[in-house]
Amino acid sequence: MNKKLFGILIALMTLSLLGIISVQVYWIVNAYQTKEEQFTLNVRQVLVSVAKEIQLKEIDHWYTLSSALVDSVDKPDNVRLSELIYTIHDEDNTETYIFQDGVLEENYKLTSDFLDATTDSIEFKRLTNNKIVTKQFSTVDGSQTQSIDEVFDRLRDYERKQIEDVLSNTLSKMPIHQRVTAEEIDQVIKDELDALSIRTPYDFAVFDNNFATNVRSDGFYMDAEKTYKVPLFVNKTMNTNYELYVNFPEKGKEVLGSMIGMIILTIVFTAVILLAYGSALSQIFRQRQLAQIKTDFVNNMTHELKTPISTINLALDALNNPKVRNNEQFMEKYLNMVREENKRMLAQVENVLRISRLEKNELDLPKERLELHDLIQDAISHVELIVEDRGGYIQTHFGALQSGVLVNDTHMTNVIVNILDNAVKYSEGAPKIDIYTENLKNYLIVKIRDQGIGMDKHALNKIFDKFYREPSGDIHNVKGHGLGLAYVQRILDEHDATIQVESEKGKGSTFILKLHLIS
Repeated sequence: MNKKLFGILIALMTLSLLGIISVQVYWIVNAYQTKEEQFTLNVRQVLVSVAKEIQLKEIDHWYTLSSALVDSVDKPDNVRLSELIYTIHDEDNTETYIFQDGVLEENYKLTSDFLDATTDSIEFKRLTNNKIVTKQFSTVDGSQTQSIDEVFDRLRDYERKQIEDVLSNTLSKMPIHQRVTAEEIDQVIKDELDALSIRTPYDFAVFDNNFATNVRSDGFYMDAEKTYKVPLFVNKTMNTNYELYVNFPEKGKEVLGSMIGMIILTIVFTAVILLAYGSALSQIFRQRQLAQIKTDFVNNMTHELKTPISTINLALDALNNPKVRNNEQFMEKYLNMVREENKRMLAQVENVLRISRLEKNELDLPKERLELHDLIQDAISHVELIVEDRGGYIQTHFGALQSGVLVNDTHMTNVIVNILDNAVKYSEGAPKIDIYTENLKNYLIVKIRDQGIGMDKHALNKIFDKFYREPSGDIHNVKGHGLGLAYVQRILDEHDATIQVESEKGKGSTFILKLHLIS
């Protein structure tokens, strides 16, 4: 895929995913705000109902006590009215007039015991006058279009309203704790909240002219965002400054609780999308990287095989020359050349086959007790001539008193050879290699240190990956296939051993092997 097109597709996918996440976040925020507004609306509705209920209960209580005074006046036909009512029938017009009559003003004294007020007594005045309350029409056959009971009911309602107004004015002079208790307010609030299925905890307090009263719940505190208020004991004729404040400390939890299921599902689905997207993106980049690495591997492998094949062809052509055939020295030289180049090709193929067998778990690794110092010496012999030819050295510093380990002879030797071979390859001048061993508790530590070109942190994280080779620009300075260290790590894993690398660019590298000792 074209790099530019690939970049555009990745950018579009990323923007789309960010757009989806933004929409989800926007939806959750809006849903929360909507739920919060609904909660506020419900709470205000509850408080209005609470204030109304408290006031009605108070009026009903005192009206029941005061109605005995009102009912003490005789009424016609035992109708419970305080006014004296009589009727006049007009036979000519077939009309009936119902009059309300009584004294123009009559005083009743409500004692202080009755209302527990601070005044000695309160005047309860009847303000009536002679007037027609209603006009009732009768039909020719004498039936009435409106019953007297209905008229009395209207009079009774009017009377109650008069009494309620007097009671409201009178009760407004009483202290708040004598009008309502904290327990009564708490019960009313609880009932109203239950009616709307609101279960969140709350605290409340009654304030008088912005000053707190002792009618309150324990733990009440004022919070501008979580506290709501409503006027209490509203009186149209007299100013009252009582306000009921209700605080919901867990308002946020209540609002979130109503939408927690949808939020969890949204987060889960978004997380799944993010994981899938991240995994897909990682796989895409990994596949691109592997494709590039494998392409590089094929190119390197072709080059590595092409060189010995060309050398073999040249040697065979030379052997066909009659002059060479008659010269045993030249014959031996070219035959050895063919043999060495053939070994070189076999070694390249064998490296690839080793990795393949390891991945398929087909590699047989029989282990036996061996002295690792002996294996190191054997490995040195494989590269010693090359090192000496380049003017370098390999020195051993065996500090370990015990070097007995359970390993596979061939593969563990190949591990050390591969590390030494890398040290030689990545040394610009004469290879200078030091090998140290030491015992650490039940482990044997092997350190192979070179003074080559070293590696940066990026390379350190990838050197054990298959086919990886540290490049210089677009050109690999050292021949190889990037399989040696991958093979090293896999073999050490099979031996329950570990390998670490310490390196600094331009100052060389140190490979540290840690193996289990056996007695």
